[in-house]
Amino acid sequence: MSDLKHLILIDGSGFIFRAFYALPPMNRSDGTPTNAAFGFANMLLKEVEAVEAMDGDETAIAVIFDAGRKTFRNDIYPDYKANRGEPPEELVPQFAIVKEAPAAFSLPGIDMPGYEADDLIATYARLAVEHGIDVTIISSDKDLMQLVGGKVTMLDPMKNKRIGVEEVKEKFGVGPDRVVDVQALAGDSSDNVPGVPGIGVKTAAELINQYGDLDTLLERAGEIKQPKRRERLLENAEMARLSRELVHLKDDVPVEMPIREMAFRPVDADRLYAYLEEWELAKVIVRAKSLFGPGTGGGGGVAAAPLEKPEPKSPARKAAKGRSEVPIPAFPAEASYELVSDIETLQDWVGEAMDAGIVAMDTETTSLDVLKAELVGVSLCIAPGRACYIPLTHKQAQVQGEMDLGGDEGGAAGEAEASGNAVSGQIGIKKALAVLGPLLSDPGVLKIGHNIKYDMAVLANYGQEVSPIDDTMLLSYVEEGGLHGHGLDELCELNFGHTNIKFSQVAGVGKKQVTFDYVPVDVALDYAAEDADMTRRLYGVLKPQLVSGGVTTVYETIERPLVPVLVAMEREGIKVDEAVLGKLSKDFEKRLAAFEKQAHKLAGREFALASPKQLGEVLFDEMGIIGGKRGKSGQYATGAGVLEDLAAQGHELPQVILDWRQIAKLKSTYTDALMAQINPQTGRVHTSFSMAATSTGRLASSDPNLQNIPVRSEEGRKIRAAFVAEKGNLLVSVDYSQIELRLLAHVAGIDTLKQAFRKGEDIHALTASQVFGVPMEKMDGETRRRAKAINFGIIYGISAFGLARQLGISNGEAKAFIDAYFERYPGIRDYMEETKEFAREHGYVTTVFGRKCFTPGIKDRNGARRQFAERAAINAPLQGAAADIIKRAMPRVHGALKKSRLKARMLLQVHDELLFEVGEKNAEKTAKLVKEIMEGACEPALTLSVPLTAEIGIAKNWAEAH
Repeated sequence: MSDLKHLILIDGSGFIFRAFYALPPMNRSDGTPTNAAFGFANMLLKEVEAVEAMDGDETAIAVIFDAGRKTFRNDIYPDYKANRGEPPEELVPQFAIVKEAPAAFSLPGIDMPGYEADDLIATYARLAVEHGIDVTIISSDKDLMQLVGGKVTMLDPMKNKRIGVEEVKEKFGVGPDRVVDVQALAGDSSDNVPGVPGIGVKTAAELINQYGDLDTLLERAGEIKQPKRRERLLENAEMARLSRELVHLKDDVPVEMPIREMAFRPVDADRLYAYLEEWELAKVIVRAKSLFGPGTGGGGGVAAAPLEKPEPKSPARKAAKGRSEVPIPAFPAEASYELVSDIETLQDWVGEAMDAGIVAMDTETTSLDVLKAELVGVSLCIAPGRACYIPLTHKQAQVQGEMDLGGDEGGAAGEAEASGNAVSGQIGIKKALAVLGPLLSDPGVLKIGHNIKYDMAVLANYGQEVSPIDDTMLLSYVEEGGLHGHGLDELCELNFGHTNIKFSQVAGVGKKQVTFDYVPVDVALDYAAEDADMTRRLYGVLKPQLVSGGVTTVYETIERPLVPVLVAMEREGIKVDEAVLGKLSKDFEKRLAAFEKQAHKLAGREFALASPKQLGEVLFDEMGIIGGKRGKSGQYATGAGVLEDLAAQGHELPQVILDWRQIAKLKSTYTDALMAQINPQTGRVHTSFSMAATSTGRLASSDPNLQNIPVRSEEGRKIRAAFVAEKGNLLVSVDYSQIELRLLAHVAGIDTLKQAFRKGEDIHALTASQVFGVPMEKMDGETRRRAKAINFGIIYGISAFGLARQLGISNGEAKAFIDAYFERYPGIRDYMEETKEFAREHGYVTTVFGRKCFTPGIKDRNGARRQFAERAAINAPLQGAAADIIKRAMPRVHGALKKSRLKARMLLQVHDELLFEVGEKNAEKTAKLVKEIMEGACEPALTLSVPLTAEIGIAKNWAEAH
């Protein structure tokens, strides 16, 4: 550690809560709360930026978390922290998101069962100081102030304030060396540390300063003149000593990661952006890209470091003759993992799997991008605890040099370079698939995977089909939806209390991370086989819960049949005309320049339109516009809502900024990004559909996200026009018409609306006539527009304020419209109230097909969070049912097209729309077939009291087809 001069320890657990309570509610498009994740990511970005500005080679950095609520302190005092209630429901799903953040930033994230984050921080601080390293603790936790002094300081990230010895004295009235004594006397109500009743921090500090330390004070307590104080100290002396033990931080925790392994590594931009995009932290992405550039968009290269086998999880793990024995705290206690390196052994495993009729499987590859991924190995698990790994294309790494960043026991890491030489003792893909193929396609053997869609797509690259299948990710998803993530690691923690081997443990991190084909085979064994083993174990737990949870139909008729359909769609992709995008990008660039020029003219000077700080100063300080509000940072708020309000008041500059922002987003997110995502081999973009990402059952699209392209704006249509059919083909769009309104009429039992849908009447004109008393034949466009806004707004639980902003009317007028609507359709209000009540009682709502959509926050004391959950509860049964219906249709359409000779290919699903590519001669026939299947998708499970209607569009490009 001689090269390291500075250690930064980030109190991850403390900051999660501070970020959550400091920031307003924020949500991903599927409703997942993200305010704590946003604050945490911003904080990490700030720290990484600061380290990069310094000499990063001299700095180590780590994020420290609590491993759980129970620690050794509960053994000392069972009531320790017993008064703490459960964390807010909106915070719970963010714990897992936040714990993924350090890896995304190429930082180690560390926790240890039985200890608090503060204990690990204390231990690492001591170790660093012993090696002459300066320590900065990023935290505002008062408990950590006992560590301050000498080479150790703290930094409050919220206030950007340094905490040294003088700041500690100001807080506690004593120096850091006596903070523990003061806390022992004063206690801590937040942690349920008892202390001495009636003595607060100020009195405690006076006593410690007078007597020197806690032991002396307690020994001489009888000398104290004040009777009550004397009596309390004498009666509670042991409680004070116990409290000291509770608040004193352990600095001798047997930590596993040495400080040298925390050496700062530059951020892997692609990995970071993938994380930020997954959780839709758009503002962080913009800031990150200004620091790290756009990224490569690739699958990662070969890093320069040979890899060592990770430390064993317990002394019981051992490796011998290609086997390792792995104790896992789930059934059975022992696990046997075998390395398969010859055809005969592989044939034995395949034969055993055939006999068993069930096998869990997993693939190891070089990339998460399916089209770029090369198969490296396959793992199989026949029964819980019995698994193997079949290496196929592992390569040799050459050591060029060594650097002392290993552990204290001499685990030196070197720099590795791809030699291109295959490792001996591998079967090879062609021979292995010849043996595995019959197993993977055997209709009598069930193949289980976790997110098996990925494995199926990779194997499809080699011409290998996988069927029939079960998916533990989807089993978890249909049972517990948006309650938590559904990754393999998280589910193993939740169900078994087991921590899987991390990819970073076998492949390294940051610039030193290698692709899996450069992971040594003996290191790959436990990692790969464990994934298959734990998948098999999860299957044994989750599959039986389908029946008890009442979600068998959702899984068996909606989710599972969709997997092979999505595999085919993702591989198909959709053609994008790069020339159209390039022209559009240049047009956007010109328009941005024009908006910028216009904004500067209105402001009377030049300023950065992308800078909220500069914009706020221009609007409220220099132009004197009334209504500016400063946040905690002292900066004016200039979000879209603020600018929209100002624009509605007639201020010109805010509208220009809004227009500029819209075009800037379209340019960066679509025209420029889409050009970079065109696959050079296919000339098409291949989105990835996430099946377990939303709380309502909707699919999510990523890399690129094709579901958020604006539909109604002129610019959005121009972007869609770049999605085209190959020469001689046409695009066919089939889109459900007003499906959520139809579902509302059905579930709420609104006879007037049901009859209108049956007759094919204009539902918005009918609503306008019913609510506003205007005869249908005299309906004007503005009245119909208002009714349409209410119709769709009601689905999302719109408020009078929201409707007023949308229609540009007063709150009172908007409220009158909504009241009139409910007066005319009282069944809709009844449905909404009954749905909210059901959600409060059960914690979820259901679709007509039985899908559970969970509603965390429905009982929250915070009004804003509770109202958000109530709106979600109203909409989820409708949006979720619409998702269920189109998911039911897709496998039927896929099967029907395969049987037909139409040669049509399903390309995209975007909410209520399916998009196909087909030869010009067969376009009409394809559209007719798809429309018929989509309109009957509910049958036979459900007969709706309103008809489903699908609308057809056929054209050369997506914009004209929609």
